[in-house]
Amino acid sequence: MRFPFTDEELFPAVERVLSAVRHTLQKDGGDVELMRVSGREVFVRLKGACVGCDSSPRTLKKVVEQTIRARIHPEMIVIDETASDNADNLRD
Repeated sequence: MRFPFTDEELFPAVERVLSAVRHTLQKDGGDVELMRVSGREVFVRLKGACVGCDSSPRTLKKVVEQTIRARIHPEMIVIDETASDNADNLRD
């Protein structure tokens, strides 16, 4: 079954959801940046205190992903690109 939204439709909707949950991350010195949307996959990069925090995976699932699923579509998943960005920086 084809996912019912285009990436172009989803990007601003996901950005609105991230804006709504961003305060939760910012109160602890962190943040999240939307990188891209591809079908049901939402690619984000953590920033600030969230980078390397042991609670980050749980925060992405419990706060970010659950809110996106509740407000947009229950099959959406969030993928953290922070680790791959850090690995790229180490190679430079």
